[in-house]
Amino acid sequence: MSSKFLTELSSDYEKLFETELGYDVIIYAGEEQNVNEIHAHSNILCIRSQYFRSAFSNEWAEKKDGKYILRKSNVSPHLFNIILRFIYCGNIELKNLQGPEILKLLIVVDELNIQQLISYIQEYLIEHQTEFLHQNPTGILEAVYYNETFTDLWNFCLDKICEDPKILFDSDEFIDLKAPLLELLIKRDDLNMKEIEIWESLLRFYNIKPADFFYKVYCYKEILPQDLIHDLLEFHIIPNIKPKPNVAPPRKPKLDSTLIDLNHIPLIASWIDKKDSSYNKNDVPYEFKLLYRSDRDGFNAASFHKNCDNKGATIWITKIKGTTQLVGGYNPLDWSGNNVWKSTTNSFLFYFTDEKNISSAKISYVNANKAQYAIYCKSDHGIHMGNFCRYSASDWCFYCSVCDSYPKIGIPENFVEENHEVFQVIKK
Repeated sequence: MSSKFLTELSSDYEKLFETELGYDVIIYAGEEQNVNEIHAHSNILCIRSQYFRSAFSNEWAEKKDGKYILRKSNVSPHLFNIILRFIYCGNIELKNLQGPEILKLLIVVDELNIQQLISYIQEYLIEHQTEFLHQNPTGILEAVYYNETFTDLWNFCLDKICEDPKILFDSDEFIDLKAPLLELLIKRDDLNMKEIEIWESLLRFYNIKPADFFYKVYCYKEILPQDLIHDLLEFHIIPNIKPKPNVAPPRKPKLDSTLIDLNHIPLIASWIDKKDSSYNKNDVPYEFKLLYRSDRDGFNAASFHKNCDNKGATIWITKIKGTTQLVGGYNPLDWSGNNVWKSTTNSFLFYFTDEKNISSAKISYVNANKAQYAIYCKSDHGIHMGNFCRYSASDWCFYCSVCDSYPKIGIPENFVEENHEVFQVIKK
């Protein structure tokens, strides 16, 4: 019953807003030719927002003919009407707005100190408007960065750009990015770019006018490599000089792999812990330390055991030659021993049909009834789990069904590897 009354009350306040009965506030929203006069009630505005309580105080208030006058040239009439409708009746509809409009709305509600909407609009943008970041990444980053209350949206934007840096680094506005933001990004260890790709992006600073270099790039002198700053100054000051190649600035590597990237790690870590959903990449409880890479250490069992024995739990990954497919597995024990089966119920195989698409993954945990055949260790063998093994330098296959400890997930019966990596799994 109380719910019905609240609905009726909300409806009545909405009618009050629409009919403007007894209004004592005139708001001029918009600028120049787009100014609209909007009417409201000071008591309702003051109860719902500290901003309006201050705006209608004796120190601030402008009054004419007994009515408060408020001028908001920085807010469009459409957005102000959306905000006022929320203030009156608690309803807001965002689905007809595009991402940039919703961001503007968020900035306005922050200025008006409407706390409930600050959280709600951030959540809506993150859940329903993820593509808006592609439209103007530089402007969006700066707008969010300079508003301290937009914490959720800020973290989302940073994570999204670190996961897919092309959103920002390939945009035409990249060179307009403010120095503190560029510094923050290129120092992040989870920025999913190779050093040479970062460097190539920075070298775009050669392709701008001297005045833009001085006012937009030279301010980066404290965070960019000094050799680059010197070469850029030389290029823009001395006529007819050619750009010089240079060396990329090093970052602390988070994952030393040619087969997978940082996007795979939260998913693989969640499989290790048998979670129903993937970890957030900032919450992964493991480090993955490269022990062995076949094209670096040798395509043979001796090199594998030399690098991987007595190292505890490991994840291994191999790429099927001539495809985008990855096959891998988890050994929670170790690879030492000779001609011995090891039992565990925590090992698994996995299969990515598309190395770039983590949603293409399939996983197969060891069958508890055949856990005694989970891992096989032998000095002249490489990876061997159940009836699946690397039986020669780069050849893999499934063999007899006696020790078929892992349910089928589509891994080819026979294939040749392109490369192969093994990582030690270290609890943080």
